[in-house]
Amino acid sequence: MTATAVLPTPVAAATRVSVARGYRFELVKLVSQWRIRLLVLACWIAPGLFVAGVGQQSTLPSDTLFGRWMLATGWAGPLVILGFSGTWALPLLTSVVAGDVFASEERLGTWRHLLVAVRSPRRIFVAKALASLTVIVLLVAGLAASSTVGGLLAVGDHPLVGLDDHLLAPGDAAGRVLLAWLSVLAPTLALAGIGLLGSVVLGRSPMALLLPVVVALAMQLAQLLPLPVAVRLALPSWAFIAWNGLFADPGQLGPLVLGIVVSLVWAVTATAIAYLLFLRRDFTNSTDDGSARRAVTAGLLPLAGLIAVTVAVVAAVTGATTGSGIRQDKVQRSLATAFAHLYRMQTAQLNRPAVTEAQLKSSAACTKGDVADDAQGAGNDWRCVVSWHLPGTRTAGQAVYQLDITADGRFVADGDGPKEVNGYFLVRTSTGDAPNPLWQFDGNVDLLSTSPKG
Repeated sequence: MTATAVLPTPVAAATRVSVARGYRFELVKLVSQWRIRLLVLACWIAPGLFVAGVGQQSTLPSDTLFGRWMLATGWAGPLVILGFSGTWALPLLTSVVAGDVFASEERLGTWRHLLVAVRSPRRIFVAKALASLTVIVLLVAGLAASSTVGGLLAVGDHPLVGLDDHLLAPGDAAGRVLLAWLSVLAPTLALAGIGLLGSVVLGRSPMALLLPVVVALAMQLAQLLPLPVAVRLALPSWAFIAWNGLFADPGQLGPLVLGIVVSLVWAVTATAIAYLLFLRRDFTNSTDDGSARRAVTAGLLPLAGLIAVTVAVVAAVTGATTGSGIRQDKVQRSLATAFAHLYRMQTAQLNRPAVTEAQLKSSAACTKGDVADDAQGAGNDWRCVVSWHLPGTRTAGQAVYQLDITADGRFVADGDGPKEVNGYFLVRTSTGDAPNPLWQFDGNVDLLSTSPKG
């Protein structure tokens, strides 16, 4: 009897899963979760229903930007939703998606199984980051599309009154609404990067899920404080506000571009830190669930350093090292421009002879509290007198306004007489009573404007 040698069967070398396959797998995992599906449905349905519902009401959210125009044009609805989304919806969405994409593996205890299947921590991170980005973009697109369709169906494709109260044709309004929604993708990506970082560093901790919301709220509170312009513009949250400049004439694009660049820098930095920390992760230790020390040293300190760097760079680029950016001459110029636009609108309502803005020669004289010269800063104690001239008359017309200016430069002008100009919220036209455009209106002060005083 002869012994037969048994040779080992060749084993095929294990191959790494490609990024494309990993991305598809992670995307399926995300959209199979019931909460993600509910968010998708909510984002694609709820805004449209809200905008359409408001279009049928007699009261409007006039305390929100463009809210007072929701009965006049369908293009105001998506801008109202955009303002709400930047404050509440988008931070919450990034928390649920990006803030949980790594932490969910902690709860399920599937890290080692996933690593054996994919055989590359780098590809796992890239696949998860791309999948969460895809879902977030889908949610943002739903908010924009739903609110736009709801507004157009309920109110119609009419001209939109811009931020300095000039009329935007429907086509122009559509383009600017699209650009406004595209611009907020940058700060949304910044919050998503912070969510990825929190999910990697904090693991199963509830703070991992809440980190984007907490950071967003902290930045929004900072925007309410009387901070220097450079500090305000160095925060990603500024891009959630700066889209307002698209609706001014001329457009205030400098703050918007700066906000987008700062937000993208934050997004790249936070994601890169999360990536480096993820590669150093000890997957063999099931109790490695983040620590307060690592959260501070690896997460908080780099972001604090990033704030310092961006503040220095923004100050150097813009020259805005101190001050709020809200100056008396800027307020007067912005108010006079808005008044001239709206006066022409009221003239058309009342079938009076048409007048141009050059003929009106509108101007404003403003004081803030007891300060008559070089007044500056936010507050609700601004009082302004607007003057204008009509062709063929020697006496200038005058109207009084009380202004409430917020720290980001937005103001609400509330008419305080005379009654026939701005003292009543309705005007009598040939077709009946109509809203008085001069009674109360919004405006904006360009914080980075360097025009001379006076």
